Amino acid sequence: MPSDRKNQHLDIVLAGQAAGGGETGLDAVRFVHVALPELHLDEVDLSTTFLGRRLDAPLLVSSMTGGPERAETINRHLAEACEALRLPLAVGSQRVALEGKGAGGLGRGLRRLAPSVPILANWGAAQLNTGFGPDEARRAIDMIEADALILHLNPLQEAVQPEGDRDWRGLLGRIEALARTLPVPLVVKEVGAGLSGPVARQLWEAGVGVLDVAGAGGTSWALVESERAADVRGAAVARAFARWGIPTAEAIVAVRAACPEAVVIGSGGIRDGVDAARAIRLGADLVGQAAGLLEAALRSAEAVADHLGTMIAQLRVACFCTGSRDLSALRQAALLA
Repeated sequence: MPSDRKNQHLDIVLAGQAAGGGETGLDAVRFVHVALPELHLDEVDLSTTFLGRRLDAPLLVSSMTGGPERAETINRHLAEACEALRLPLAVGSQRVALEGKGAGGLGRGLRRLAPSVPILANWGAAQLNTGFGPDEARRAIDMIEADALILHLNPLQEAVQPEGDRDWRGLLGRIEALARTLPVPLVVKEVGAGLSGPVARQLWEAGVGVLDVAGAGGTSWALVESERAADVRGAAVARAFARWGIPTAEAIVAVRAACPEAVVIGSGGIRDGVDAARAIRLGADLVGQAAGLLEAALRSAEAVADHLGTMIAQLRVACFCTGSRDLSALRQAALLA
């Protein structure tokens, strides 16, 4: 059952068995240190806007889940922390909830916990080939009063997952048709293997306005599925793809070049606020993190807020030490050759 699978995914990630998927490429991005910034640290402005709402920092809590019983706790803690820090929240897949097999905290109560921040609904693009369409999209949006809908792309995971969706024919056309009918913006994200420039351009031309690169270097869903494999052969097939994908840094650069007017979210192995600064410098408008928040999300909203507050403080120092008064200046900050 999908809920059992989600619980297994969460256990594997928390146990550290999904790491080892290569490097994000972000360590190669080195800022020129400005020894005379001519700024007060408190003057650094990290605010931005997303989906028509003001954010206090360019950080997105990316989609995560873990079966209905734990998802409710996770979503409550994330929503409370996002509201306190004025950050957007992308929920995990709503497929289980849409199929009536458990809400997992994905009801209108979520909006009551986070009334002032963007909330993004989410289900897999592959479901467009299994009967999902505009009705399910609207239900997902209405369920949590979402500001946008994410369709996630995970062909590698589906290919190596025992119960994976193998038919990906015709999806671009269905994505385009869905984008035309939605009352909110459509977001498309990978889940850890990265978006290429050409695919991003196809999606942009199909009406997708927000692109989350979700590059390689963070959680490897091939490794996750290797742990769940039904037999030795299945595990070996999945494990061979542990380092597959476009590193996050390369994906951000490629997607920004291919889609200069799109909103680009940089995610995939983001460790801290310095990585966030690097991603923004490469062309990301927002930076997403998921796995790094999981343990905190299981504990409390305060733990989530503390984790995110640390990232924000790190990002602020990175701006200060590059002489960047705001995010626009950070995007122009000098890099070491």
